[in-house]
Amino acid sequence: MTKGDIINIVADGTGLTKVETGAVVDGVIATISYALKKGDVIDIRGFGRFKLVQRKQRKGRNPKSGEEVLIPARKMPVFRCSRDLVGQVNAPFEPDDQFELDK
Repeated sequence: MTKGDIINIVADGTGLTKVETGAVVDGVIATISYALKKGDVIDIRGFGRFKLVQRKQRKGRNPKSGEEVLIPARKMPVFRCSRDLVGQVNAPFEPDDQFELDK
């Protein structure tokens, strides 16, 4: 599923235009990115948590040459899903189920 697919589904479910829905989706993504850059943790109840973790410097290997390289320390965004999301994903899937947005 792509961002365009998400926009189409949400637009169909809410009655908003695809342009309006695209602006909302872009706004949500930009807000999450900005909050992570600031170091904030983003909790979306029933979905999961986005946060940053600090990765240590480590040794790696260039797969093409086999040469050992030093991978610098860096911040990495991580996502941990909620129990609700795990339950939904592991529930039996019926191909004829219709997706509906909660309004």
